[in-house]
Amino acid sequence: MAGMSSNWESDLESWLKPFLEHLGHKARRRMCPLYVAGLIGPGDRKSVAPLAERFAPGDYDQFHHFVAAGVWEAAPLEPELLVQADKLVGGSDAVLVIDDTAMPKKGRHSVGVAPQYASALGKTANCQTLVSLTLARGEVPVTVALRLFLPESWTNDRARLKRAGVPIEYRAARTKPEIALAEIDRVIAAGVRFGCVLADAGYGLSAPFRQGLTQRGLTWAVGIPLHLKVYPVGVQMIWPRAERGRPRQHAIPNILSIAAEDMLAGAKWQAITWRTGTKGKLKARFAAVRVRTADGPPQRNQGQGSATSAGRRGLADWRAPRVRREKILSRQPAGRRKPAQIGRHHQGAMGL
Repeated sequence: MAGMSSNWESDLESWLKPFLEHLGHKARRRMCPLYVAGLIGPGDRKSVAPLAERFAPGDYDQFHHFVAAGVWEAAPLEPELLVQADKLVGGSDAVLVIDDTAMPKKGRHSVGVAPQYASALGKTANCQTLVSLTLARGEVPVTVALRLFLPESWTNDRARLKRAGVPIEYRAARTKPEIALAEIDRVIAAGVRFGCVLADAGYGLSAPFRQGLTQRGLTWAVGIPLHLKVYPVGVQMIWPRAERGRPRQHAIPNILSIAAEDMLAGAKWQAITWRTGTKGKLKARFAAVRVRTADGPPQRNQGQGSATSAGRRGLADWRAPRVRREKILSRQPAGRRKPAQIGRHHQGAMGL
C-alpha cells in the first residue's frame, strides 16, 4: 500500500484478517484492506478516485466496484466484530454505551429518512437515525452495532417499505429502546464482557427500557429528565381501606412522588474531576441521593391527588440500589453502600 509505513500496513492487515475470511470473493478480500487504509490513512480527499490513486494504482475498476457496486452479506461479519471488540476492550471494567447516530439526508427515498431529531445537528432535520452500541474501556471506544430506526411515516406505509426493499422482518414498528434491548441481547449472547450499560435521557426516559436492563441483571446508568417522578427511599406501599365500593386490588405509595430535580434541591454537592480532555480537566458538581422510581400505573392517593405507583415494577427493584446524577439514574448490584460515580454531566447525581 503506497503511502503507508510497513508497521501500520502489517497491523491493519493482521486486524482485518478474521473479517476478510467472511467476505467470500477473493477480489473483495483484496480490495477491503485498501479501502479501509484509504479511509483512515493520510490524505484529505476520501472519494473513490483519489483513494484508488493512492492505495490501489492500476486497480481503479475493481476498487470502484467494491465501493460502489459490490454486494456482500454483512451478517457473517457482525459476530466476528463482537469477538474482536471483546478481545480489544472487553472486560468487567468496560461499558456498553447506547446512543443515537444521525445522518442528515436530503430527499425522501433513503430508507428511514424523515424529519426527526438529529443529534449531530442539535435540532430536528431530515435525516436517518441509527441506534448505536459502543463497547468502551478507558478512552478506547469500539462501535459494535448500528441498527436503522424506522419512524412511523415509514412503518405505517407498507407500499413504501416494499418499494424501498426493506426486509419483511424489519418492517414492524419498533421504538429505539426496543431496538437497543434486542441488540444488547445479541451482544450478551456473543459473550461480550462489560460491567455497565450507559445511555442518555432519550433512552433513560423509557421505563420499559430501564426495567428491561434490570430484568437482564445488568448494572446501568442512564440519563433522565429532571422532571421524572421519584420517591424517597423510605416510601412504603399501603392498602388504605375504601370507604365504599370494592376493596383496592393494588397497594399505593404512602406519599406523593416528586420531580427528580426537587429531590436534589437539598442534596450536598461535591466538585469532582474525572479525567483530562482535549480542553483541559473535565470536572463538574455531583450529588447522590437514593430514591425509588415512580414507574407504576397512576393511582389516587388518599385524597392527596394523583400519584404514580411505585408498586410491582418500581418496588420490584428495591433489592438493587440505584444511582442518579444530575440527569443520571443508575441501578447497581445489591450490597453497594455508596452509589458509584459514573458520568460526565455538569450537575447532579441522584442514586437509587
